[in-house]
Amino acid sequence: MSSSLKTLIHTLGSAGKAPWMYECPDGSRVLALPHGGRVLGLFTAGSDENFYWTHPALESAASAAAFYASEAWHNSGGDRTWLAPEVDVFLPAFPDTAGYFQPRQLDPGRYEAVETGGRFRLVNRLTVTLSRTGEAVELEMAKSLAPAPDPLRYERAVDLSGVTYAGYSQHTSLELLSGSGPVGLWNLVQMPLGGDLIVPTYTPSHPKIIFGNIAPEDLSASGRMIRFRMHAPGEHKIGIRAVATAGRVGYLHDCGGGIWSLIVRNFAVNPSGEYIDAPWDDTADLGYSTQACSVNSGLGQFAELEYHIPAIGGATGRSRCEDTCQVWAYRGSRERVLAAAGALLAPVTDL
Repeated sequence: MSSSLKTLIHTLGSAGKAPWMYECPDGSRVLALPHGGRVLGLFTAGSDENFYWTHPALESAASAAAFYASEAWHNSGGDRTWLAPEVDVFLPAFPDTAGYFQPRQLDPGRYEAVETGGRFRLVNRLTVTLSRTGEAVELEMAKSLAPAPDPLRYERAVDLSGVTYAGYSQHTSLELLSGSGPVGLWNLVQMPLGGDLIVPTYTPSHPKIIFGNIAPEDLSASGRMIRFRMHAPGEHKIGIRAVATAGRVGYLHDCGGGIWSLIVRNFAVNPSGEYIDAPWDDTADLGYSTQACSVNSGLGQFAELEYHIPAIGGATGRSRCEDTCQVWAYRGSRERVLAAAGALLAPVTDL
């Protein structure tokens, strides 16, 4: 489910979680929610239709207020930032994996808006205890937004007649204030379920099924492209290795009525960096820069596009990292949106 811009502004304000709007020079509008440090919505200049998935509770003022007053994880939706490794941060009794828990000091955290050089940053200071070592690490996470002009604006060979665009850049940073770690930033975008994830790779690469049971027809690796159809009941996750990842992932979705959307995340991959997130059953299997999770369960119905940033602390010799990524989003006819996907990712001809 994706709530409209007008609905989100009303229900969040009524629930005491007022968002703020960032507008780019091209008219792209980004709705940021300080509660959770999220980009909750992305909208083109002429539409209130959200590209992102948002929690169904945000459809009304009453349900939003109840949701945020509850002890449940406040998964509002959109684009959020977590910490890796998952086994250390979210499994407090690891190797017992039954007690998955989202540390509330991380999500929603206590983000504060800080103005620097005329721009606002969302800053969260927190302490997390790493389950395998028992060490408490004190961290500062920060996020800010900037424009991301349409990367296809000069491509004369790509016909985007009737296609609308929205995009933004997101800058995230992580600093280790005390403790040794290691820890790493982990950015995740939630999108409406039912689409196809397209991952171009430099070399042929077979994704690792981290959990779930993915049908063979829903996951393929052919040539230098991985494709994941995200729709099945349950929760299913894949990981793709940094050495093969091209640093760009897209999601194609049939919105109905002849309209399609494409969301592309563009990010930096450094295979020399320490990618420390690993499958729960093999914590020595490191080196995954890119992940994707299909959720159709009690947690909601959404497709999640995830990427990691090389860790700080530990043996890295680094106490701070910074990352900049872009989100590019298109909406229009099937033919034109597939043309955009072909230019930015890889040709897709069978949708």
